[in-house]
Amino acid sequence: MKRSVIRLEKEDNVVIARHDLEKGLFLEEEGFSLLEDIPAGYKIAARDLKKGEEIRKYDTVIGYASCDIKQGEMIHNHNDEFDARGVDYAYGADCRPVDLLPPEQRRTFLGIRREDGRVATRNYIGILVCSNCAATVARKISEHFDAKYLERYPNVDGVVPFITELGCGMEQSGEPLALLQRTLAGYIRNPNMGASILVALGCERNNIDKLMEAQGLTEDEHFKRMVIQEVGGTKASIDLGIRMVEEMLPLVNDVEREPCSAEHLLVALECGGSDGFSGLSANPGLGKAMDILVKNGGGCIHSETTEIFGAEHILTRRAVSEEVGKKLVARLDWWLEHTAGRDCQINGKVSPGNNKGGLTNVLEKSLGGVKKSGTTPLVEVYEYGYPVTTPGVCFMDTPGYDPIASTGQIAGGANLLCFTTGRGSCFGSVMVPVIKLASNTPLYQHMEGDMDINCGTVIDGEQDLEQLGEQIFEEILAVASGKRTKSEELGVGESEFTPWPIGVFA
Repeated sequence: MKRSVIRLEKEDNVVIARHDLEKGLFLEEEGFSLLEDIPAGYKIAARDLKKGEEIRKYDTVIGYASCDIKQGEMIHNHNDEFDARGVDYAYGADCRPVDLLPPEQRRTFLGIRREDGRVATRNYIGILVCSNCAATVARKISEHFDAKYLERYPNVDGVVPFITELGCGMEQSGEPLALLQRTLAGYIRNPNMGASILVALGCERNNIDKLMEAQGLTEDEHFKRMVIQEVGGTKASIDLGIRMVEEMLPLVNDVEREPCSAEHLLVALECGGSDGFSGLSANPGLGKAMDILVKNGGGCIHSETTEIFGAEHILTRRAVSEEVGKKLVARLDWWLEHTAGRDCQINGKVSPGNNKGGLTNVLEKSLGGVKKSGTTPLVEVYEYGYPVTTPGVCFMDTPGYDPIASTGQIAGGANLLCFTTGRGSCFGSVMVPVIKLASNTPLYQHMEGDMDINCGTVIDGEQDLEQLGEQIFEEILAVASGKRTKSEELGVGESEFTPWPIGVFA
């Protein structure tokens, strides 16, 4: 008989409802009866708790009882008080060397090897803009190359516009502009970009020549620049852009997939619409897959700084050095200062969807979220959009908003993305394939057209986390080899290019 609840650690004073449970149900495995109806994924007091007592999940404090709580009662916002008290960062205390597989034993996938040695999982031509002023031209160029047109170029995955609302009406120097420029350059350099065109109006503050100089971009047969005011207007620019792409298509199409070591995979890790099961199935299952990937020489990018708050010590304890651990804390401190006094997640509250899914506060969410990157050492911390050059588990400072976070990771070089969800997500992100992982079976069945893997099998007792991790890793290799994900089949992803809009606009 399947257990009605999930106990994560023997030291926990809460258990999790595996499915909707009715008042009066006697939990044989715990030895008490429920005092009220408990929705699936919600917490139940496993013993009486006094006001002010620690509430423990994952054998970690996730809050404090705001009143006396009886055994068998639900624990949620009404009786779980958020209080971010100090933690011991213990830099490097849990850092253990990875037993890397010898190169000849590492798993392979069918990738597209670029001239500089990097490996792509997809093969796109991108039309990027320096500012929103060039958006229409970029869209019209890409629209010309529809699926029918590209049938003659079977190795090209698409001609895609990357549109931003930024680029003008903003500061002409400083971090906001530098961030935008390195994000654009990161997309141009991403291995999944077979060729690209950078389009400018000509008078925007994000000047195309200064951008190219700052980022070390030079024109060649795979990268072209175009200025609308120089070319002669909208129609002339669209026509020229079409001719440029026509010249690029044979070059980009001239590739063949070949066996490549998994060490060439750099996987972006994201979660959105989390629920009470995310930290029990999808996130730790993905973490198991990342442990396998790192052992094979590959890497992953953890992000969403505001969503590790309260659990950052788990990552600092895995840091390869105190310097790396302190980089992470510094970024978290920036966010705490940036959001002081504001009604946002890092100050305790989670989104309405997270809350309805059984997550009470950011501490509880963070403890589940940090499981996405597994258990291997944290090797480096990067600011938004910087190139990720170290294999293993890295962290990139980003907001918790999925499109912005993913854009930074892709700019950093990610060639594949794994996205966990408990409430449901329709996310995609051209130019990398996105594998979506459902935390529970009802969600997977309800949104099967969007979900790639059902991690709810762990909640249902049909798989353990080791088996799920193996399944996810095999899916990563298959998708990296060309298997299309649900979001790709649906055509989701062109609107998710969203550079982080920090800074002053005027």
